[in-house]
Amino acid sequence: MNHSLPTLRDAIDTDFAEIAEIYAHYVLNGVASFEITPPDANELKIRWQSIRDNGLPYLVIEQAGKIGGYAYASQFRPRPAYDNTVEDSVYVSPNFPGQGLGQILLTDIIEKCTSLGLRQMVAIIGDTKNQPSINLHKKLGFQEIGVMPSTGYKLDQWIDTVIMQRTLGDGDTTPPMLK
Repeated sequence: MNHSLPTLRDAIDTDFAEIAEIYAHYVLNGVASFEITPPDANELKIRWQSIRDNGLPYLVIEQAGKIGGYAYASQFRPRPAYDNTVEDSVYVSPNFPGQGLGQILLTDIIEKCTSLGLRQMVAIIGDTKNQPSINLHKKLGFQEIGVMPSTGYKLDQWIDTVIMQRTLGDGDTTPPMLK
């Protein structure tokens, strides 16, 4: 086991070969992502650029010289009334399980989104059995809002979607900042 301290930083374009490998694991081997075919590094770069263009954080965490995981916040829905709400995504490399990397990543995403004046963060979690993700979100203040049964079909099974949410900053107690 490597005991070097993880390094958190903004993603850069040269990270996407490793990011694509991490994401492909989740696409091909589970239901954390509802994609069926893993996107390549170039497609993931396009998505990253869109997130950056919206001024939202996209982070990687390095452990032992490798990317141990990544996380980002994306626009929750495209309509303007949703502008103060973001959705988080967190993926930890299968090579670095149980080391707290997901918590480090999500904590920083929450802090960055709060400092941007955003008010709500939503997690859309594939499968009610995805306890690592559900527990991580609960630990960081998310509440389970609901479960949408059988909303996905992957790996020859129907999959529920868990919706979790947490308030950022002042939440709904004051009007949002003008954009």
